[in-house]
Amino acid sequence: MNPRDLLLTAAQIQDMQGELKTHFQNPNAVRINKSLGDAVGLKNIGVHLIQVAPGKDSTEYHIHHHEEECVYVLQGKATAIIDQEEFRLNPGDFLGFPASTAAHNIINDGEDDLICLVMGQRLPFDVGDYPNKKQRIYRFNGEWNVVDWHQIIKPKS
Repeated sequence: MNPRDLLLTAAQIQDMQGELKTHFQNPNAVRINKSLGDAVGLKNIGVHLIQVAPGKDSTEYHIHHHEEECVYVLQGKATAIIDQEEFRLNPGDFLGFPASTAAHNIINDGEDDLICLVMGQRLPFDVGDYPNKKQRIYRFNGEWNVVDWHQIIKPKS
């Protein structure tokens, strides 16, 4: 590998074509995503520069049970929902979610675009919940499956 391929300059990041993404569980969760980690070949951690327009959510309210995730606010103001509690976010604020700690989402209720650096593990598997949808997602080696909570069979002890 060419060592030059491991560096993204600010100008290169600025020129990167962002991908418009809408979360499959939340049509209001629309963002422009630049995958910085993919661009330099990272396999075990996702690093994304995201841009969320005013009035939009960053994702669907969720919790990861195996992967850790964090967010650093670069620009804009928003509200973080963490275990149903609201917290004001400003530039320079950092959110960290160890696995299985708290359901979360970010809502851009400010007047300007919200720009964040989002990072998370890329384990071969993860299990997560969408509490507002009462659904669980299972991901294993790139395959995703979603089930309603009432369909989950819990063994009797």
